[in-house]
Amino acid sequence: MLLDYHAQVNFSAYKDDADEVIKRALDRGVFMVLVGSQMNTSRRAVEMSAQYEKGVYAAVGLHPIHLEEMEVDESEEQVEAAVPQTFKFKTRREVFHYEAYKTLAQHEKVVAIGECGLDYYHLTEDARMHVGSIPEATARQEKTFREHLDLAQELDLPLILHCRGSIAEPTDAYRDMLAILREYVDAGKLTCGGSIHCFTSTLDIAQQYVALGFHVGFTGVITFKNAARYADVIRGLPLDRILVETDCPYMTPVPNRGKRNEPLYVRYTAEKVAEILGTEKEAVEKQLWENSLKVFQRILV
Repeated sequence: MLLDYHAQVNFSAYKDDADEVIKRALDRGVFMVLVGSQMNTSRRAVEMSAQYEKGVYAAVGLHPIHLEEMEVDESEEQVEAAVPQTFKFKTRREVFHYEAYKTLAQHEKVVAIGECGLDYYHLTEDARMHVGSIPEATARQEKTFREHLDLAQELDLPLILHCRGSIAEPTDAYRDMLAILREYVDAGKLTCGGSIHCFTSTLDIAQQYVALGFHVGFTGVITFKNAARYADVIRGLPLDRILVETDCPYMTPVPNRGKRNEPLYVRYTAEKVAEILGTEKEAVEKQLWENSLKVFQRILV
């Protein structure tokens, strides 16, 4: 068994075959959490998860890029130019309505709050015409992130954290998020834990998240040809603090680069973790599954 704790089969990329994609994964022992990025995709995650007795769950939250209206380019040419994937879309500005998200999060299939967090990557000079000043945009992100923390604590649900640093300083958002989380944890206002998803920063930063009680999630990026630095991070972390995910439809792992990602492919990421650690695949998968159940305690086996 494995859990893809960050799948987005509730996105339009799967509008024609979502059920087939989900069943392929379930038939191979892969459970999933469908993650919302704003109200409509959060609601869709809940509605889709409710169609399955077990194996499909939901997380609800407002992604920081959806606090603004802008053109977003998530193309992967910079990751692995040989087999690039292109994802371009326009965001729709949304305000986080605490009570509305709280009502949605009380559904029995919701197992986490998120994804939520800080994203400075898209706050570039080109984005000024959309977001106003960069300080105003980062302030909106921090305010909304804190509201997610409050909601997770109130409902005793783990967090699925999103973090992406600026182009000029890739660690800035990670450090700002750590400061906010440390403030909450030290004050006893955050005990629900969770995971920082699609981790792409340094071992030192990963260890700081672990010290605050969080797990660290890795995607198919660790299978890419230029991803050796992630191996050092994985070796430096306790295996019982690692999770795997797809972030589908993005980040498709080797050997399926160039294809749309899907939850079933989380197995390739788990295999890569085992390869990096020099440990039997079955033992690693067993520990990853146990980690998932520890974090997402509402999942029914």
